[in-house]
Amino acid sequence: MDKRKVVCVVGTRPEAIKMAPVVLALRNTGYFDTKILATGQHGAMLDQALEHFELKADINLHIMKDRQTLDHITSSVLNGAGEYFDSISPDFVLVHGDTTTTFASSLAAFYRKVPLGHVEAGLRSGNMRLPFPEEMNRVLTDRIADLYFAPTDLAKENLVREAVLEEKIYVTGNTVIDALFYTIKTIKAPQCDVLKKLPKGAPFILVTAHRRESWGKPLEDICSALVELTDRYKDLWMVIPMHKNPAVREIIKKYLARKERVILCDPLDYPDFVWAMNSSKFILSDSGGVQEEASSIRKPVLILRDVTERPEAVEFGSCMLVGVDKEKILSEAEKLIENEEVIARIENKCARQPFGDGNASIKIAEALKKYFEG
Repeated sequence: MDKRKVVCVVGTRPEAIKMAPVVLALRNTGYFDTKILATGQHGAMLDQALEHFELKADINLHIMKDRQTLDHITSSVLNGAGEYFDSISPDFVLVHGDTTTTFASSLAAFYRKVPLGHVEAGLRSGNMRLPFPEEMNRVLTDRIADLYFAPTDLAKENLVREAVLEEKIYVTGNTVIDALFYTIKTIKAPQCDVLKKLPKGAPFILVTAHRRESWGKPLEDICSALVELTDRYKDLWMVIPMHKNPAVREIIKKYLARKERVILCDPLDYPDFVWAMNSSKFILSDSGGVQEEASSIRKPVLILRDVTERPEAVEFGSCMLVGVDKEKILSEAEKLIENEEVIARIENKCARQPFGDGNASIKIAEALKKYFEG
């Protein structure tokens, strides 16, 4: 029997990390001919993420350019993905999450009447402009999809409420936990030189901030809070992997480039990032994936956003919404720095793991095989 041809689409580093275990699971079945379409919405960072899982894209559209606009990403992915689908005639397309790559490649599949599966389906913030444009991307992708791989029961409830048929929804857990467990087994120490600058045993916080709604004054307020924390706590270090976008890097460097005990660096390779998460005292981040990963390793996270589409991370996990208000960030960070009991309570709260057991990718592969077998 001819193998079913499945295209897995990735555009950003987080997508590559979360989709890589799915690709491996599909290939392990022996039932699928699995292709990787990389759009290059992120450049080298995407390739590095795939390499960690010993994977390589079958085609890379290399769309990334300096200060790229959403219009550029959308049109480039729509055209490039469409041409690739025309050239190989896939039986199924899998997309992940909420990026512009996700939505545009889903639309390309829809235009060709190719069945579509959405990994990490059903996440909702309830505000179409927060996060922007991710909330719109995932909502529209879920209008197009044929199969839905929801990470949690709450995500499934969101889909059912939007009139998605229950028989099309599979609650699998989140594939980022698969990737996390895969990686934790292999890392013992950081590999990059920049992390080796940390004094042995020194307490540090890990900071990531990149979302479009934080550009400008919100990011300046975040950085101002970080400056005050470094001035207030003389033994505290910070590790800040900076997003490649100049709109992010310029502000972070303006506030923190000359501060002692602050390590500014390019985005870390995924294994080093996992090491940094696991070794940090706590995390400040606007990332969705970090919320899930931190809950699984019981690491506190102050979420630099006003809303989250992962409320399970707040209810059962290690996360707290602080937004971009300087005083709120300082207040909650101080509690974590000065009171070990607060961290202990958070660790106890994480006894229930809301985002899965590390087998989401296997469940997705089994569901897709079932789909083809009728």
